Amino acid sequence: MISLRKLFKSDPDPREARRPLWNAVVATARQPHWYEAGGVPDTLDGRFDMVSLILALVLHRIDEDPAAVRAGVELTELFVSDMDGQMRQIGFGDMVVGKQIGRMVGALGGRLGAYKAADGSDELRAALVRNLWRGDAPGEDRLAYVAAQVAAQRAALAAAPVAELIVADRLPGGSA
Repeated sequence: MISLRKLFKSDPDPREARRPLWNAVVATARQPHWYEAGGVPDTLDGRFDMVSLILALVLHRIDEDPAAVRAGVELTELFVSDMDGQMRQIGFGDMVVGKQIGRMVGALGGRLGAYKAADGSDELRAALVRNLWRGDAPGEDRLAYVAAQVAAQRAALAAAPVAELIVADRLPGGSA
């Protein structure tokens, strides 16, 4: 006989398996060195841009393993869910949140393409200026710092097995 509790119990959210990795992405993006030494604006936009950058690097690494495609989708869904919650917490209403989330997902998609550029390339540097500083180029020392940190983060991610990365609660390398 089936109990009512079992009948109405919902299955656990499979995205929750990626929650530690999502928290690690956010923690890495919020490290003070990006904003202090790198000069990334410590604003809502600047924080979103940093989360998008780190998330893009992680998703690129996950995409290298066809067996981990679902983990990348779940991580992206956590991004959407978190951004939705953040927007509502700031005070955006239901009518606006959907449109803003659509823009954020579009922005993430653009960054996923832009951040495939090779480390040290003019394309990557241009993408960093366009996205992190909204086109207003920082001093060369700050741009060089962020570009070097991105390269270090990408190298650390490349050295980590994807199967370990998708269950990690901290990102390898990249912290200054």
